[in-house]
Amino acid sequence: MPSLRPGILAPLPCFFNADETINYDQFAKHTLRLAEAGVMPVVSGSMGEAIHLEREERTRLLNLARTVLDEAGFVTMPIMAGAGGLSTKQAVQYAKDAASAGADSVLVIPPGYYGLGEANLEAYYTTIADQSPIPVLIYNFPAVAGGIDMSSDLILRIAEKAPNVVGCKLTCASVAKLARVAQSPLGPRTTGIPFFALCGFIDFLLPGIIVGAQGAITGVPNFAPKTCQELWELCQQPLTPEVLCQANKLHLLVSNADAAISSAGIPGMKALLHHLEGSEPYVRSPLLPASANAAEKLISNPAIVSILEHEKQLSSRR
Repeated sequence: MPSLRPGILAPLPCFFNADETINYDQFAKHTLRLAEAGVMPVVSGSMGEAIHLEREERTRLLNLARTVLDEAGFVTMPIMAGAGGLSTKQAVQYAKDAASAGADSVLVIPPGYYGLGEANLEAYYTTIADQSPIPVLIYNFPAVAGGIDMSSDLILRIAEKAPNVVGCKLTCASVAKLARVAQSPLGPRTTGIPFFALCGFIDFLLPGIIVGAQGAITGVPNFAPKTCQELWELCQQPLTPEVLCQANKLHLLVSNADAAISSAGIPGMKALLHHLEGSEPYVRSPLLPASANAAEKLISNPAIVSILEHEKQLSSRR
């Protein structure tokens, strides 16, 4: 089976108890809930507070996700794992751990501590790709990587040197960069499929699909998985004027929700899921849980209310 499949992926939160230990039961339930809606998991990504997790915790979460999916019959659903490290050695170890724990690919963010230049980044990714047992995707997210914003030229240059670099996630939200990467005539990847360009937010999925995106990794499916899947399915149809009109309306609904949850951050996501699923709202310090006022503001946000109502309607139809 291919390690990458077009569609919607969600960076899964890591649920904690009040003492900051991981609540593995809640993680398992949430993983299965999204899989049942067709959403593929990203374990230990930015939303999963990977920077705050121990190596053993990352491995256990991946093992659990694979076990839960397999036992529920989702044996062919791929798992992507976060594997970025502050050193190349650390990232390579995370990639090897992920492969052993059942991940099918790894998503690697640049180490932003020292403000590395392009030569450093080329060496970082090519070394990881050479030593990783599973395919590697570049994760371009300047906001959490010390402002590093990888250009399309740099991404493609790395991919040319390292066929095991099989794709990228662009959380810089540049449609133009996505188009340049997705439409470049790169040589064969180790996956046997073309270079895999993913939107880093769902709020540019529709234009992204038009220029070659293979899907999106987005936090919105954590609370509205069926709605995100509906948008994806619409985007796969021939974009006739009627379909485009429907897709634009749904895209606006999802985009507004994406903006609201992005502003609320990880504490906001935890607060919203606590409201919807009863999961624990705790984060791992130095993050702080959302205040009662912030949680209520998010839950009552018109964009969140609207998408949850749409999600409820979809659930009632199926």
